[in-house]
Amino acid sequence: MAEISKLQAALAAALAETAKVTLALGELTVDCAAADYHNIMQTLRDNADLHFEQLIDLCGVDYSTYRNQSWEGKRFAVVSQLLSVKHNWRVRVRAWADNDDFPVVDSVVDIYNSANWYERETFDLYGILFNNHPDLRRILTDYNFVGHPFRKDFPVSGYVEMRYDEKEGRVVYQPVTVEPREITPRIVREEQYGG
Repeated sequence: MAEISKLQAALAAALAETAKVTLALGELTVDCAAADYHNIMQTLRDNADLHFEQLIDLCGVDYSTYRNQSWEGKRFAVVSQLLSVKHNWRVRVRAWADNDDFPVVDSVVDIYNSANWYERETFDLYGILFNNHPDLRRILTDYNFVGHPFRKDFPVSGYVEMRYDEKEGRVVYQPVTVEPREITPRIVREEQYGG
C-alpha cells in the first residue's frame, strides 16, 4: 500500500488542478475533462516521477445507465490504462466528453502509437470522435453500418439487416424484420456478492 500512496502523491503533484485522482478498490483513477486529456497523457508519459511509457488499453464507456439506474453526469468517457515498467505502476485515466450528442476527445496517437486501433474501435463502437487522429474510420463494422453498436440505446437487433438478393445478384440492406424480445432475465448482483 505504500507504493500506491507514493504514486497517488506523485500524480497529485504532477497534475495539480487539471485532474481528480481517486483511490478505490486498490486502483488509482485520474478523472479529467476532454480539454485536458491530451496534456495529462503527455505529462503522465514524460514526467520522470511517473514515467507511464506504455498504453495498455483504451476504450469507450457509455454511462447513460449505470448499475441499472439513470446516470446524472456526462454520458461518454474514454478510459485508458497506462503502465510504468520503470516503476511497476498502473493507472487508469478517464476523460469525460463534454457533449453527449457529439462526443469528442483529443487523440493520443502522437503520444502512444498503440492508441491508433483502440481509438478507431472506440469511434466505431461508441461514436466518440478523436481530434487529430491520423486515420479515424470504422474498424469492426461495415462502412454502410448505421449507428454505434456499443451505445446502450442501440437496439439489440440493430437498424438494418443484410442479405443476398438473387434477383439483384448482390448483398442488399433492408430494415430489420426480427421482432425484438428479451428471453434472458437480467441479474444484478450486489457489490459485495460472494465475498
